[in-house]
Amino acid sequence: MSEVTMSVVHIENPNELNFILGQSHFIKTVEDLHEALAGSSPSLKFGLAFCEASGPCLIRKSGNDNELIELAVANAMKIGAGHSFIVFLKNGYPVNVLNAIKAVPEVCRIYCATANPVQVIVAQTELGRAILGVVDGMAPKGIETEEDVKTRKQLLRTIGYKL
Repeated sequence: MSEVTMSVVHIENPNELNFILGQSHFIKTVEDLHEALAGSSPSLKFGLAFCEASGPCLIRKSGNDNELIELAVANAMKIGAGHSFIVFLKNGYPVNVLNAIKAVPEVCRIYCATANPVQVIVAQTELGRAILGVVDGMAPKGIETEEDVKTRKQLLRTIGYKL
């Protein structure tokens, strides 16, 4: 009978950067994610890491910013779940690249896209590790008031996401 242990991995994100954590299924993921991200905006800076789940089982990496690549690799090593990937972003937001990432044929799921503090719930068996889910940010502290609605709507217009 197999044993399962669970652990919590804290995503290292000292500059509160936006990042995307997901799962894919093929070594081609690294190049395809790179192309999807690079094609989304000429000013986007990114680093990505992918945990290969067969063969040499390496952490594959790519990007156009060495600091972000190193951060992605460090977090991928901590998570260590086969076929998982993590992408860190500068000069762009997940909302700008999520559809391109989800359109990559190898991508199976997105666990989160955020700049919040994140904990990854990881299970381990004798075969390897798996992401069970994520804790993305904090629990709600209340219900928005009319003033909160106005503030939310103004923010979206200020940053250009609504007219």
